[in-house]
Amino acid sequence: MNYQNPTLRRALAADYAIGLMPPTARRRFEHLMADDQALQVELAQWQETLATLTLPIAEEPVPEQVWDRIVARIEPQRLHVPRRSRVRHWARLTALAAAVVLAVGIGMFYNRDEALYSATLVSAANQPAVQIRAFGQYLQVEPVNLASAPVDRSMELWAIPADGKPISLGLMPAGGKGKISLNESQRKLLGEPIALAISLEPAGGSPTGQPTGPVLYHGEVVTL
Repeated sequence: MNYQNPTLRRALAADYAIGLMPPTARRRFEHLMADDQALQVELAQWQETLATLTLPIAEEPVPEQVWDRIVARIEPQRLHVPRRSRVRHWARLTALAAAVVLAVGIGMFYNRDEALYSATLVSAANQPAVQIRAFGQYLQVEPVNLASAPVDRSMELWAIPADGKPISLGLMPAGGKGKISLNESQRKLLGEPIALAISLEPAGGSPTGQPTGPVLYHGEVVTL
């Protein structure tokens, strides 16, 4: 892996600063950084940028007329509020409570959406080209130094299990960045020791279900 590639160095420093690296990768990065002053500076810049996000926001006085409007809206206006049915009142409260529970449940579901596996695919010259993270239902593709496919061709992503027979995971997103949805059998593959590869295929993907063009990039899947 070419650690002098500026894009890769920025990406590694960012992952380290945010805490996205698995333990093995963190130790490798720290060993590399020990003798690389420029990489130390790159990491310090990321840490300084992230630190500014935690700074407190200065308090600003609220104009008196704003408070007057808030009070006017929340104080009961008994002379103008029509008499409500008690049944309707409780029905609305129940619906509101259900909406709150649903919102909390959805928030908890998305907060648990963490990457399970990761792979950095490299070129024949061992240059990082694309990073792929596997989540529960999809793959997140992030280009590092990914070449564009010709207009009449498509790049297709393959899983290569232990038996060596490639299984298509789908076409690469347009522009190299985006998501690839996974079906149930594809999700099961990611829990096994596999490699990933990207081949150049006819537009729309391989017509045979197996790679027909040259393999452009390859890499191993690691568990996070």
